Amino acid sequence: MRINRQALLRIAEDTVAQRARRERGIVSAYLCGSVLEDEFLLGGTTDIDLVFIHSDVPPVEREIVHLTDEVHLDIAHYAQKDFRQTRRLRMHPWLGPAIFNSKALYDPQHFMDFTQASVRGQFQQPDHVMERARQQAEHARQVWMSFYTTPPKQPGAKEVYQYLKAVAHAGNAVASLYGPPLTERRFLLRYAQRAEAAGRSGLNAGLLGLLGASHADIESMQIWLVAWRVCLQTLPADIVPPRLHPHRIPYYQRACENMLDGEQPKALLWPLLRTWTLAASLLPEDSDGVAAWQKAGNFLGLLGAGFGERIEALDAYLDTVEDILDEWSRANGV
Repeated sequence: MRINRQALLRIAEDTVAQRARRERGIVSAYLCGSVLEDEFLLGGTTDIDLVFIHSDVPPVEREIVHLTDEVHLDIAHYAQKDFRQTRRLRMHPWLGPAIFNSKALYDPQHFMDFTQASVRGQFQQPDHVMERARQQAEHARQVWMSFYTTPPKQPGAKEVYQYLKAVAHAGNAVASLYGPPLTERRFLLRYAQRAEAAGRSGLNAGLLGLLGASHADIESMQIWLVAWRVCLQTLPADIVPPRLHPHRIPYYQRACENMLDGEQPKALLWPLLRTWTLAASLLPEDSDGVAAWQKAGNFLGLLGAGFGERIEALDAYLDTVEDILDEWSRANGV
């Protein structure tokens, strides 16, 4: 399959048309995500992000549809009622930007036209931008507080996964001031640019420090990537979440390999750690996949005594993020 934007758009349009003919209750459908960007491929792979809005509660929230090893459909499903309060959508840190930049593919009742127009209205007002950024920072602070008030005796994959979620929210609090939130594969590839926009280039190094990136080297990351794939492939079909669906393994792996060979090899730590940690949290603690993850986590200082140090570092990082938000608010009259 020759991968170009026209081919991907045609697949998206055909998929929506087929679903709309076959399934009653679809009110609207839209395309969002990387296919609408200039750089839609990473490591020669991409996904086609589609959202279907249903008149009633849909039977599934998310599904992954295999097309080729390079391309898959990532389809989200929502009920129409989830889109009724357009002001709240405008303030939503993820749905708001996605709708703002989306392309409607099926909208016979003009529901999406109205929703998108309402979301786009005043979307870039400083108070709305700040609200989306503040929500990200507050989520991160809540996670930090849970660890501060009740430190885990023996942190494992579940605790590290929550920690990584907090780091993601902290980074996206700053990133959201200057564009849509950063997605998983490209998070570290693009974060430095957002940090520069905030006038705080050190934020990027600080975020890498939260991941223990200074300990990582090319050889270690190559070994981890092999162990990561084995871990994901051992997930039982009945517990694997859509995000770690087997059809998405090449999507992550080829992106990581591309980064490993590129100018920012440590950028692979973000998608690698996020997905590997999630997989490890779903497996028995005595499984081989978890043992390999634990070895990497100890190496990076994310487990044992290092975990407490990371929580302290996250606190300091969040202080800086909150200062940036305060400064931005003052500068923009919020």
